[in-house]
Amino acid sequence: MDAPRESPPESAALHTAPAHTRDPDYMPPLAQAIPLGIQHVMAMFVSNVTPAIIVMGAAGFAASEQAPLIYMIQMAIASAGIATLLQTVGVGPIGARLPLVQGTSFAFLPVMIPLVSGRGAQGVAEVLTGAFCGGLALIALSFFVGHLRKILTPLVTGLVVLMIGLSLIRVGIQYAAGGVPALGTPTFGDLVSWGLALLVITITLGLSFFAKGFWSTASVLVGLLAGYLVALALGRVDLAPVGDAAWLMAPKFGAFGFAFSATAIVGFCLLVAVSAIETIGDVSAITQNGAGRPATDKELRGAVLADGVGTSVAALFGGLPNTTFAQNVGLVAMTGVMSRHVVSIGAIVLVLCGLAPKIGAAIITTPIEVLGGGVIVMFGMVASAGVSILSQIQWNQRNMLIFGVSLSVGLGLQLEPSAAQHLPDMAAMLITSGVLPAAVLAIIMNLVLPKGSEAQA
Repeated sequence: MDAPRESPPESAALHTAPAHTRDPDYMPPLAQAIPLGIQHVMAMFVSNVTPAIIVMGAAGFAASEQAPLIYMIQMAIASAGIATLLQTVGVGPIGARLPLVQGTSFAFLPVMIPLVSGRGAQGVAEVLTGAFCGGLALIALSFFVGHLRKILTPLVTGLVVLMIGLSLIRVGIQYAAGGVPALGTPTFGDLVSWGLALLVITITLGLSFFAKGFWSTASVLVGLLAGYLVALALGRVDLAPVGDAAWLMAPKFGAFGFAFSATAIVGFCLLVAVSAIETIGDVSAITQNGAGRPATDKELRGAVLADGVGTSVAALFGGLPNTTFAQNVGLVAMTGVMSRHVVSIGAIVLVLCGLAPKIGAAIITTPIEVLGGGVIVMFGMVASAGVSILSQIQWNQRNMLIFGVSLSVGLGLQLEPSAAQHLPDMAAMLITSGVLPAAVLAIIMNLVLPKGSEAQA
């Protein structure tokens, strides 16, 4: 899961770790740096590949042919590694040169799912073209970071993140009950499906609350592995794709082709502001909690610029949009090691894994119910991250009206899309996405409505 959220609390590690470990340029001994880098990969791995599985499943590839699904999973892994290196190592003005981990963003799923739904390669090609253009828009936004922070206040960003979570929760429930292909059949929602999903949820929560270190950090991954093993014992796992997959794979330019869709381009270009504000929040959190200082304008611009470049480059080779991952920001605070070189090691591991199709093949053998348990947790955390951001707000009458009207319109149109049936197709799809109408309404009202001395509600 990843979404903008409240800055992670300062860790005790910040106060006990030596001062030099708070320097982004510090390089720990390899015996320490390699495990720390792999720990970063474990913390983000599941969240990184999940959007690719959801998008390709919605497009119909999971049910028809598996090679395109495996390829997009591999691109999610490899592009995350490359985008992370852009952040940690940097190229000219690109990159914050901080220990920021990049990964595939959940923020665009509410737009991507209806765009690809049942449309196969054509839908995916339109999404990737939109993602490429969105990356260019994000590059342009990087030069206006200061203005962006003024427009996207905690009220707006909190509402947007909450809407992303609410928009995706239905997908998690469908997966846990057996997936869309099982809809309308006796197997949908059976006890075995829910049993596997609840097992993943239970183990994930148990490790998150009662374990420490790696086991707590990688709780979702461990929960999925446990669910996978139980499903394997029940005969619900087909390992044939792993044997059929190649050991090595080279990325292919335009692997899914490109197709113009005004809806996709407009949707991505509007939503990149969410990615930008997420990155700004993560950079601010990691410098404040990890290095004990505020982020510089150069770091903020470089980080957002790296987001845009990473997103556009990924799209050219069949990967989905990238953004910074806040759970890894929290991991830096937990370990007290601010080294960007540690994260670079993790990025190299991601690139190497992204070139091995057998890893992607192993991932697609995960039963949909097992994945459902994991995404219920992740999407729920996206929604709760939005609530956490909103907790910073002073809830006077003005803010309550902005939030209430935006939420009502955004969520209402998503729940009843036929209300927009008389609009042109592009407008109807964007306005029923849930996230976009809520965000646009909140931004407009926040800019237009007077900020008087309203009484507390």
